[in-house]
Amino acid sequence: MSIPFTLDRTVGSIVADDYRTAAVFNAHGIDFCCKGGRTIAEVCRAKAIEPDTLEAEIRQAIERDGGTADDVKQWPLSRLIEHIERVHHRYVESRSTTLMQFLNKLCTVHGDRHPELFAIREEFHACAQAMAAHMKKEELVLFPFINQLEKARLHDLPAPTPHFGTVENPITMMEHEHDAEGERFRRIAELSGNYTNPPDGCTTYGTAYAMLREFEEDLHRHIHLENNILFPRAKALEKELRHATA
Repeated sequence: MSIPFTLDRTVGSIVADDYRTAAVFNAHGIDFCCKGGRTIAEVCRAKAIEPDTLEAEIRQAIERDGGTADDVKQWPLSRLIEHIERVHHRYVESRSTTLMQFLNKLCTVHGDRHPELFAIREEFHACAQAMAAHMKKEELVLFPFINQLEKARLHDLPAPTPHFGTVENPITMMEHEHDAEGERFRRIAELSGNYTNPPDGCTTYGTAYAMLREFEEDLHRHIHLENNILFPRAKALEKELRHATA
C-alpha cells in the first residue's frame, strides 16, 4: 500500500491521502468525513475489526482500482475551493429542488401507507435549507478569506486580519454544521431502510431513494474535502503567516 497505515493515524487523513480508501470505510459503516478525526485503533475497537484485516482491505481496494489517485492535497487552495463550489455546492443547489419535488410526490401518492416518507421529507427539507445557508457563508466569508491567505503567501505579504479574528472561528462553525447534516442523513438512511424501495414502491419511489443515496455520498465527499483537507491547510497557512510576521 502506498500510504502509511498505523493505528494512530486518523481515518480522515488516510482518505485524504487516497480517496479510493473511502469505499472500505463506507463498507464498514465508518464515518470518514464528519468523524474523520478518529484513529484506526479507535474505529477498529468500535467496529470489532482486526486492524490487519482493515489494512488488507484498503490495500486491495487501491490495487483493484488501479491508476493513481488525483492528489487534491497538492492542489492550490484556490483550485480546491473552486472545485468545491463548482462541483459540490452547485450539485446541492440543483439536486435539492429536484429531490423535494420527488419527495412531495411520494408523500402524496404513498404517504398513507408509508408515513415515514413525511419524516424523510421533513429531514431533507431542513437539510436543503441548512446547506443553502451554510454554503452561502462559505462562499461570501470563509472561502474568500482563505484565498486571501494564499495570496498573502504568494506575494510575501502579512496575514490579513479578518473581523472574525482567526480562520479557526468560522471553520469551527462550518464543522459543527457538517456534523449536524451528517447526523441528519443518518436519520434519513434509517427511516428509509438504507434507501430500500419497499415491495409496493413505484419507479418514482426507487428513483427518489437512489437520489437520496447519491446526495449522501456527494455530501460525504464534500465534507471530506473541507474537514480533512481544506480546513487543516487553511489553519496551518494562517499560523505560518502570523508566525512569520510575529
